[in-house]
Amino acid sequence: MKVFCGRANPTTGSVEWLEEDEHYDYHQEIARSSYADMLHDKDRNIKYYQGIRAAVSRVKDRGQKALVLDIGTGTGLLSMMAVTAGADFCYAIEVFKPMADAAVKIVEKNGFSDKIKIINKHSTEVTVGPDGDMPCRANILITELFDTELIGEGALPSYEHAHRHLVQENCEAVPHRATVYAQLVESRRMWSWNKLFPIPVHTSCGEQVIVPPLELERCPGAPSVYDIQLNQVSSADFTVLSDVLPMFSVDFSKQVSSSAACHSRQFEPLASGRAQVVLSWWDIEMDPEGKIKCSMAPFWAHSDPEELQWRDHWMQCVYFLPREEPVVQGSSIYLVAHHDDYCVWYSLQRTSPEKDRRVYPARPVCDCQAHLLWNRPRFGEINDQDRTDQYIQALRTVFTVESSAASHRLMKKISLLLGEPFFTTSLLPWHNLYFWYVRTAVDQHLGPGAVVMPQTASLHTVVVEFRDLWRIRSPCGDCEGFDVHIMDDMIKRALDFRESKEAEPHPLWEYPCRCLSEPQQILTFDFRQPVPPHLIHAEGSIELRRPGRSHGAVLWMEYHLTPDSTVSTGLLKSAEDKVVLCTGTVAGTPTASRQCTSSPRRTPERRWAALRLSVTPWISTPTLETSPWISHSQTPWTMGSDPHLLRNKVA
Repeated sequence: MKVFCGRANPTTGSVEWLEEDEHYDYHQEIARSSYADMLHDKDRNIKYYQGIRAAVSRVKDRGQKALVLDIGTGTGLLSMMAVTAGADFCYAIEVFKPMADAAVKIVEKNGFSDKIKIINKHSTEVTVGPDGDMPCRANILITELFDTELIGEGALPSYEHAHRHLVQENCEAVPHRATVYAQLVESRRMWSWNKLFPIPVHTSCGEQVIVPPLELERCPGAPSVYDIQLNQVSSADFTVLSDVLPMFSVDFSKQVSSSAACHSRQFEPLASGRAQVVLSWWDIEMDPEGKIKCSMAPFWAHSDPEELQWRDHWMQCVYFLPREEPVVQGSSIYLVAHHDDYCVWYSLQRTSPEKDRRVYPARPVCDCQAHLLWNRPRFGEINDQDRTDQYIQALRTVFTVESSAASHRLMKKISLLLGEPFFTTSLLPWHNLYFWYVRTAVDQHLGPGAVVMPQTASLHTVVVEFRDLWRIRSPCGDCEGFDVHIMDDMIKRALDFRESKEAEPHPLWEYPCRCLSEPQQILTFDFRQPVPPHLIHAEGSIELRRPGRSHGAVLWMEYHLTPDSTVSTGLLKSAEDKVVLCTGTVAGTPTASRQCTSSPRRTPERRWAALRLSVTPWISTPTLETSPWISHSQTPWTMGSDPHLLRNKVA
């Protein structure tokens, strides 16, 4: 059965009605999930396995049957670990039907169908009793309900309900405990993701300053967390104002509350400065003794920084204080962590929160609208002084062309059309080509010789080797001895759907990579002319200059204000105009391509694949096709081997 889905085209601004499979939404959810990334998290898997073995042993040592409740089972991996560790039976809950169906098949394929029951419900809908989903309460609770913020996926309400209705009192829990940590810092760079800075402009009358609106300055901002790969933030970009502070803990083996609460820690600032940002992360202890620990700490706060596990499903948090506040070294102050059932936010207090009744549990609310319309990179883009200077210089050039007031009065039409371009609906670089459509729509109002700025734009690409990012699309095969190929096949089928093939926006400064080719300009778009009625077509090849392994293509746009002025954030500087396509493998490295699901251990002879890319900015976003493996040579892949083929079509 087919259904029609309305889809807003971010490039043209129009709504397109497209025919999709009835399971279209499911496929999108699967394709964009982090299942592969989680299963590639070796540190997570090992620690969970160790914690599960220990919990089962403690129950068995008490002479009891080990009955396990696994909430959010996904592939069923943790339940299979529990049965292997000696659990008598597992009730594995998975609300997402496609994943639950896959878990049934994975459990059966691994030979655990008689010991694991997959329940396709939300945990709050599960019943206990003779005619229920579970005949009795479980005495071991296993969950993986966490996001970067710990509680953002509803962990607290799920635990609260489970303890009241699904598990025994003082049950064993894996993980046993979670602790949230925070560190106060001053950082102009990170603060620029939250507030607008004054903009100095040099004029003939001297330096003028454009000041942000007062309501934006007073706005407490959005309460949402900004999750990033904190390990990629340079230590030169922030000044530490506090030690790492344990803010609050949650014991998952006891009754959990999802009610709003606040937790404070008194500390003496390590340096004087302006408190602006709170960096935060958490760790989970898998056992009551805290010997089995999985930590999200960045390298400077990690117990073993040389053995950091790269992961993208759990990162670190950046929280912005409602306003920057001065702190003085040695003068005590309180950092307060507030949370409700889904969100965390922070504030500073000069006195104990227990004594200061100004501490309210309500979340901060944006009242200037900017934090609702713009994302964090957008704030950073506006605060980029180099970019601002380019615009000022280009405008200065334009306004000196016609300085005669008399001539200006004779002009009956628009003589200057200025755009950034930026649109809140844009996710991928070419979405901002909507500016070209806007320019075309007002063409009749432009006078002869009218200046359009930016004049042109160009699309660029480079082939790269990612250090870690390939893991988010790499097939898992076997995970800790359990066969999860069925999940790989499910994700592959989901990726075969049109929209799931599209390029993915990523903040590249967070994901280190190495160029395997020279940057290459693919297409140029001339904004001085209306959108042409004919096809713009370009094709060619990219020669790989050096050997590499995990391949990806990085694409970005550059906007040319004048022939000599280009606005670009740089290849690895920012996120808002970059896009990544993960596309294949060489030299036996696990592939990130949707076509290749074989384990690299089974196919070490595969060396390289061809890449074909179609870019259709104002009809659809790019689709990615990786050809079947072309070479099965046993010889090492070397520089100068067959290049990747890059095809680009703009319709």
